[in-house]
Amino acid sequence: MATRSTGSSRAELIADTALTLLAERGMRGLTHRAVDELAGLPQGSTSNHARTRQALLEAAVRRQAEREARVLTPDEMPVGAGGRGTPVDALALALHRYLTGHPELLVSRYELALEATRRPELRAYYDETGRRFREPLVAMMTAAGSTAPERHALSLVAWCEGLMFSCAAGSYHDAVPSLDALRLGFTELLRGMLGTPDDRAADQLNR
Repeated sequence: MATRSTGSSRAELIADTALTLLAERGMRGLTHRAVDELAGLPQGSTSNHARTRQALLEAAVRRQAEREARVLTPDEMPVGAGGRGTPVDALALALHRYLTGHPELLVSRYELALEATRRPELRAYYDETGRRFREPLVAMMTAAGSTAPERHALSLVAWCEGLMFSCAAGSYHDAVPSLDALRLGFTELLRGMLGTPDDRAADQLNR
């Protein structure tokens, strides 16, 4: 059931409840009435906030992005040499945090992504919110010395997406990798993309 956090606005409560319904019941279970009932709101409250199904889905996509941003930018980033965490540490920690602490967000993400393939008007909205996650990865790959940051960022996203799906809904749903395993996976992936014969470029990832 959706929970009302202290100080949560009604708009946030409605969007959070929509995500809960998507994770628990799928797209068919997301209705204005179901949101009212699960959130404990007077009948018609969700319709007053989001009059159409498109508006409700857009609110869900927006809230999905907001909640994912908090998960994927942890403030407990490990500190490495030079007083800062490494990209490998950051990526491994963020992904481990997502996989172990927020599996329901992964399910609602896939429901929304699939619906966006059927609704062009939602597709544009979904893609726009997704840019906030892709652009920092491109910047990270550029800073790490990538000769093709856009392509390497796509490979990194694809690797993460595949791992998330496998652990959330695929055959590895009961075998989430440890933080150390994820760190090793990112190290191998990034070294393969950035490494030189003597691995000088790849070593920059851990400085």
